[in-house]
Amino acid sequence: MAQEFTDANFKTQVIDSDKLSVIDFWAEWCGPCRAIGPVIEELSKEYDGIVNVGKVNVDHNPQISTDYGITSIPAILFVKGGQVVDKLVGAQPKANFVKKIDALK
Repeated sequence: MAQEFTDANFKTQVIDSDKLSVIDFWAEWCGPCRAIGPVIEELSKEYDGIVNVGKVNVDHNPQISTDYGITSIPAILFVKGGQVVDKLVGAQPKANFVKKIDALK
């Protein structure tokens, strides 16, 4: 299951991690966000122990969203070594995520 990243745990779970983190910024009211939800869950299972895969609810965690300049959702950030190394915006096919993860991990 995808992790839930929050304002409280983001630094320890993502910034301080030595693994690539894939973070889905989403909201319950966002149709495209709900559409890629199952893809995020599949990725979390397939890359378990290799990549941190999680979600940030933008309505409940405004600080992270502001810190990363999230203005459109779904927005998926790829973070490694505490830095954003890539980004996808909008609903995407699973193959796009796999390609980026495999190139960055």
